[in-house]
Amino acid sequence: MTLLDLLFSADFLANAPDVFFDFIPVAVLFGVLGVLLLIGVPIAFSIGIAAILTIFLDFPLDQAMVLSSQKFANGLDNFGLLALPFFIVAGNLMNRGGLASRLINFAMIFGGKLPGSLSHVNVIANMMFGSLSGSAAASAAAVGGIMKPLQDKHDYPPEFSAAVNVASCPTGLLIPPSNILILYALVSTTSVQYLFIAGYLPGILMGLGIMIGIFLFGKRYGIPAERIEFTEKKSKVVLDALPSLSLVIIIMGGILGGVFTATEASAIAVVYSLILGIVYRELKMKDMMPLLIESVVTTSIVLLMVATSSVMSWSMANADIPGFIADFVLAASENPIMIMLLMNVILLVVGTFMDMTPAVLIFTPIFLPIAVQLGIDPVHFGIILVFNLCIGICTPPVGTALFVGCSVSKTKLGSVVPKLLPLFGIMVITLAIVTIFPEISLWLPRLAGYQQ
Repeated sequence: MTLLDLLFSADFLANAPDVFFDFIPVAVLFGVLGVLLLIGVPIAFSIGIAAILTIFLDFPLDQAMVLSSQKFANGLDNFGLLALPFFIVAGNLMNRGGLASRLINFAMIFGGKLPGSLSHVNVIANMMFGSLSGSAAASAAAVGGIMKPLQDKHDYPPEFSAAVNVASCPTGLLIPPSNILILYALVSTTSVQYLFIAGYLPGILMGLGIMIGIFLFGKRYGIPAERIEFTEKKSKVVLDALPSLSLVIIIMGGILGGVFTATEASAIAVVYSLILGIVYRELKMKDMMPLLIESVVTTSIVLLMVATSSVMSWSMANADIPGFIADFVLAASENPIMIMLLMNVILLVVGTFMDMTPAVLIFTPIFLPIAVQLGIDPVHFGIILVFNLCIGICTPPVGTALFVGCSVSKTKLGSVVPKLLPLFGIMVITLAIVTIFPEISLWLPRLAGYQQ
């Protein structure tokens, strides 16, 4: 007997309207998920349990368990998923291989000439290192850790400096290569190649927005106006940073040129990062085992969420939950701008409570069909989705980038958040610009031959 059979047999539900039973799968799926997350159950297990109970609405429990196991295995049976562990290893190699310090020196060439120069250097370095490592938390830790002694030396206020570091570290998640864009591509069956190209301008725009925020609010919060004199020879700094920057050229050039796929590019990134770490003499043999263990743990967590989210995606499709939510959202307004605004608000709220990986896995199957129905390009919607979640990881209560940034800067959360709010507002405005003007995301892909 299924769960719905039990519900229909209940006397108090005997005369319930049909729409009530259409709502039951939504209530079970998200209700159970919400309760489990609130009581502290790990998110991968919360997703899996909620999905199994939703399948149990239409199938007996034994069949629901068998179906869940099949979908769990099928979710991992994807060659494209190999890119995730490779890029995770590559990011950890870059984090320990001395790339951050060389990129910061390179960023000094550009940011050092601006008032409040060290804050601008922080943003530029995060944009470069974050794009290479594919991790906002790693970028916040590596760049923030190197910048803090310099900023302390020049009397930069630690709270606003931490806020700048936190707000700018997610820019690298939009600028390729990006693990989260790969994940969206796998869920949505969108081209990784064009998603990577589409992320450049929105990611740069996000970084420029933070730099504008430094100009607007830096003086109020005590950022020194002087420019930092850069004493090292520019030619030496460029030569030191060039091997690191060449990784992006190799990866993107190879993908766009058809030399290798995104998955093969991830393996090349591992080899290249390992060679750089050895050449820079920053990576020691004793570092390899802890680095690989950390990469395995991170990969296991991500792939477990991918597998359980595959079960959830099937349970949602079987119960027609995306259709129900689409009808509900479209009934709220016929104006595409208002609907996109509503989805943005939902994603911003979700991003504050949920990490990026499960949020992409859960909400892509729900919102992408609505976006396509409104005539929004899947590549453009992917950038909007990731942009929203980038903002979410900077905000409490579950903002991983926020906690890492505060830890590195040795500042308290309560003192950093008020300084972060103006930058948060600028990020939301930048998101609105990217949402309203799809050419910001689609101009470069179309130059590369993309057609919807």
